Amino acid sequence: MVVDVDLIRGFFSQAPEALLVDPQAPAMHQLLLVGLETGAIRAAERQEDGSWQANAWVKQAILCGFRRTAIVAMEGPGFPMFDKTAYPPRHFGPEDAVRLVPGGSSVRRGAHVAKGVVVMPPAYVNVGAFVDEGTMVDSHALVGSCAQIGKRVHLSAAAQIGGVLEPAGARPVIVEDEAFVGGLVGLFEGIVVRKRAVLASGVVITGSTVIYDLVNGRELRQEVPEGAVVVPGSRPASGDFAKAHGLQVSAPCIVKYRDDRTDAATALEQALR
Repeated sequence: MVVDVDLIRGFFSQAPEALLVDPQAPAMHQLLLVGLETGAIRAAERQEDGSWQANAWVKQAILCGFRRTAIVAMEGPGFPMFDKTAYPPRHFGPEDAVRLVPGGSSVRRGAHVAKGVVVMPPAYVNVGAFVDEGTMVDSHALVGSCAQIGKRVHLSAAAQIGGVLEPAGARPVIVEDEAFVGGLVGLFEGIVVRKRAVLASGVVITGSTVIYDLVNGRELRQEVPEGAVVVPGSRPASGDFAKAHGLQVSAPCIVKYRDDRTDAATALEQALR
């Protein structure tokens, strides 16, 4: 199905109050879902200079679906589910070439999951998310609303990729191609992880987190550089009370940049694919 992005963008660029009462909204919502799921429409896009910009109209369109529809009972395994009708669970077929391994995972409608993606149970991919080709979403991993995940990324067990819908102009979390996100890693508040970066288990980074680059002697915020290897660290907390009690605060540290040894340690198991 060919998606007319300009038509959809024009419709959803109306004021939110107008969208809620427009009789064309249900039909346009279905086109929006197709556009998101095929990847023709994205909640954020990479610019020519390498920066990432949120598409506010896309998030406004997604929010319109929530506001316009009611909560209903939805069929599914186990206990009853109740949600807005705009975003039911997405179903895949063999033609999608996605491995959705049995065991309790869920992908919501309006999420793009490309060919060759493996979703291990239980995992969750929310509306507006973009997961590119060859990526592994491991057990208990979350890909939050509108998060953008590149090609051949490994999201290890229990990795949490935070989502964002409001405010509409806020940048979602971005993880670029071939990055390795270790177990229990948390990425939130629009942080950008550049290509081939490696985040060791337990690293937590938000938009305001200071990242200490020990290789180049600098402090970074809001972005993990390409090829950086980040491990959990700590630094003394400020103030007399903290000093008296020996308190520390989290301080993610770049200890090296990716090399052949790093590649071997983070290689994806191709036999699983």
